[in-house]
Amino acid sequence: MKSPRTTQIVIIAGIVLLVGFLFSQDIKGLVKPKDDATVGMPQEAATPGVSLAEASATAKNLISNAAAKEFTSLESAFQKAQGEEKANQAKVLAQKWDDLEQAIPSALYLEEVAKEQSSLQNWVKAGDRFLKAFDNTQDSLVKPAMLQKANQAFTKAVAIDSTDLDAKTGMGITVVNGMGAPMEGIAMLLDVVKKDPKNFKANMNLGLFAIKSGQFDKAITRFEDLIKNIKATPDAYFYLATAYENLGKNQEAIDAYLQSKKLAANPTLSGFIDKKVAELKK
Repeated sequence: MKSPRTTQIVIIAGIVLLVGFLFSQDIKGLVKPKDDATVGMPQEAATPGVSLAEASATAKNLISNAAAKEFTSLESAFQKAQGEEKANQAKVLAQKWDDLEQAIPSALYLEEVAKEQSSLQNWVKAGDRFLKAFDNTQDSLVKPAMLQKANQAFTKAVAIDSTDLDAKTGMGITVVNGMGAPMEGIAMLLDVVKKDPKNFKANMNLGLFAIKSGQFDKAITRFEDLIKNIKATPDAYFYLATAYENLGKNQEAIDAYLQSKKLAANPTLSGFIDKKVAELKK
């Protein structure tokens, strides 16, 4: 029989594997055909980074030759453009890469947009996309670079409007994940929820961080409230099930897992949940 500690390790490992397509994604993003995989490239003196050229080249290896040629043409136009036109070309590239679930080059192009057209909205959008890239990649060099890029984008956004809850939420997420003292990030997210109790992203992250820190009772309360009063999503049910499982409440975990499966209607997630449910019924 597994010890509670062993069970917790197994479940958290499962979260790490699934987080790329569950965490803060719409249903269309629950499954990605291939994981992003890029090689870290030195971009700034003491800071590991990912160059736009390298990210694009790596992503092109994951798509069809016809699509890759289209991107090469669009990138050529981007390189030749100036000012507003350059920003517009970057927007097109960012959207097209996002449509293919290639968050890393998409985020880097959104950063280019924000540099050309600095605004609260543009920096928040870039920060959110960098967080998506951070969640999706398991590359040990790229992951911290994406988190740092996200933090930098949200720092720019907060500098423009320190009261904006989206910017503050993004900043809190990056701080908890390693860009500062974790409790400082938690405080930011709690402040967001205090001002906007139905803020989905802040509540979702507080619940997830409660699981990561082993506070499963708090996680259950957070996710149950989120599902009942804010929005019932596949990932909310999945994490609720995870918390229940860690407390040995197998039937509650099974019910929540099956709700996640039903809402997601995703073959990859369904297969994982079917195996999980079978284990819990033993």
